[in-house]
Amino acid sequence: MRGPREKLMYVQCVLTGTDARQPDYLATVDVDPESPCYCKVIHRLRMPYLDDELHHSGWNASSRFFGDTSIKRNCLVLPCLASGRIYVVDTGSDLCAPSLRKIIEPSEIIKKTNLSFLHSSRCLSSGEVLVCALGDALGNARGGLLVLDPETWEVKGSWGCPEDGLFQNCDFWFQPRQNVLISSEVGEAKFFITGFSPDNLRKGRYGSKLNVWDLTTHRLLQRVDVGEDTNPAEIRFLHDPNSDHGYVAGFLESSIHHFFKTEDGCWTAEKVIQIPNKKVSGWIYPEMPGITFYIVISLNDRFLYLSNWVHGDVRQYDITDPYCPKLVGQVFVGGSLQKGGPVTVLEDPELDCQPDPFVIQGRKVQGGPNMMQLSLDGKRLYVTNSLYTPWDKQFYPDLIRDGSVMLQLDVDTEKGGLSVNKNFLVDFGHEPFGPARAHGMSYPGGDCTSDIWE
Repeated sequence: MRGPREKLMYVQCVLTGTDARQPDYLATVDVDPESPCYCKVIHRLRMPYLDDELHHSGWNASSRFFGDTSIKRNCLVLPCLASGRIYVVDTGSDLCAPSLRKIIEPSEIIKKTNLSFLHSSRCLSSGEVLVCALGDALGNARGGLLVLDPETWEVKGSWGCPEDGLFQNCDFWFQPRQNVLISSEVGEAKFFITGFSPDNLRKGRYGSKLNVWDLTTHRLLQRVDVGEDTNPAEIRFLHDPNSDHGYVAGFLESSIHHFFKTEDGCWTAEKVIQIPNKKVSGWIYPEMPGITFYIVISLNDRFLYLSNWVHGDVRQYDITDPYCPKLVGQVFVGGSLQKGGPVTVLEDPELDCQPDPFVIQGRKVQGGPNMMQLSLDGKRLYVTNSLYTPWDKQFYPDLIRDGSVMLQLDVDTEKGGLSVNKNFLVDFGHEPFGPARAHGMSYPGGDCTSDIWE
């Protein structure tokens, strides 16, 4: 947290599924307010293939190797949700202009693991890189974790034990001192990748479990049920390596569950935040959920941030007491609830009126907040507003036409509170290859959404 202020940001830019017929790319964005290129894209690393759907990136070296001069955190691992491909990007040779080091083709991944629909990556204490997959090559509920060699970038195989069976998968986090890895089950990939349909509810197609694994033996220890159709997605332990507390976002339920180890050594989960649905007219369904997909925890474990992609707000909770989060900050930066749009709110247990349209520097923002990245000192929260191409098209078709933005929220780290920095805007609507949708964000060298200590 006492490290230097961020000056560069790597942002995944998605052109998948658009008329531009251009590949996705990794944008290097200047976020240094002292720079003449502040808020500008200064480099674009284009991928060689179309329709990859770049997703959540991770680094090639864990925090365990801090201070070890023989190992450098100089590669960003980019899994692809649509193609099942993995790109390894060299950021060490030139921080401002990353280059492509390795392409791991889906044919190799499927041959060795039968996994596809790749979601996110993180580095283990052993140095191996884990990449989680939502399903098999056909999108069935046979997700899992694949292992990459961080030197050769060969696919070493699957991480779990075959005798434990096959399960749904989405995201994962681990805590070495607890010797545990916990993964979340968002549901069957083939019912997620085409968009949302209420016809798939109450049929076991959307996820409801957290899977608890022994980090050493890779054996399944326990399955924790968080509720039918909860869709547990992004999962985080607290950063304190001694802690056995963490949180997971219930995607469709618009909830946050707190998980922890009980006195008898078992794991359990309790719902601690519930974003209520709004009763509406003029929308695709009569009730509007928040769609709470992404969460971030500050490095000092004091605050949790969540984004409600459909409602349009970012929330800050004080989690000093992990069992009882307290809402201390909230700001609307888009979404489907804005005044003057097609949606009329008929019943809202939280708000007295609909939020005003969000306009920044003359730009009306389409879409709602999704991905977030917090500065190391906890004072700046960066936000982008694309989720995934089929869902973007279904819920925010104007986002495809106009492109995405990256915003910066100022954070009150003493009492809590959020406000929009009106001087910061990265507009991806006028990119040279067509309007792009910004997704995940990473700092050179590591960030609070990827670092795990031990």
